[in-house]
Amino acid sequence: MAALESPDLVVLDLGLPDLDGMEVCHRIRHWSEMPIIVLSATGLEAAKVAALDGGADDYVTKPFGMAELDARIRTALRKRRVDVPPEEVRRCVDGLELDLRHHHATMNGKTLELTAKEFDLLAFLARHSGKVCTHRMILEEVWGTDYGSEAEYLRVYIYRLRRKLGDTEARLLRTAPGIGYWLATLDESPNNGSEA
Repeated sequence: MAALESPDLVVLDLGLPDLDGMEVCHRIRHWSEMPIIVLSATGLEAAKVAALDGGADDYVTKPFGMAELDARIRTALRKRRVDVPPEEVRRCVDGLELDLRHHHATMNGKTLELTAKEFDLLAFLARHSGKVCTHRMILEEVWGTDYGSEAEYLRVYIYRLRRKLGDTEARLLRTAPGIGYWLATLDESPNNGSEA
């Protein structure tokens, strides 16, 4: 149905009768970057991390209120539809190129396969390259105002981005321990800042 109808967003319950919900998430991610909000009765951090690693953009634990789910859906759709000002259509930082209008990213000329949320996170850091962005600032901007304390989201996504960027030594995507993250700029020495 997702392939035929091409929805703006998928709300995916992990407890499906015919197929594992995470398998559905993986299959959708093979051909689409549409936002996926996972619903699950499991509130364990490991389950959240596995779902986010598996391609989900958000994770809602049962039981939940409909107002909260509505807010998360609105946030996901709003982030997807943000209109990019003409002067910010492209961002380039040390081999990384982002086309913000078409949600396309390359690293040293090679296309990066990023989920919608990974792209949004990288785009936010690129807009503020050279400046430390706090955990709360990133979470509220990329995930929405209800996510200011969901630090595990960031750890998972930063780890995934570093792998996809080939930035295993954290020279491009830097950590300010206990504070946040930033993208290094061309004039920064590779040894400046944290490498963890």
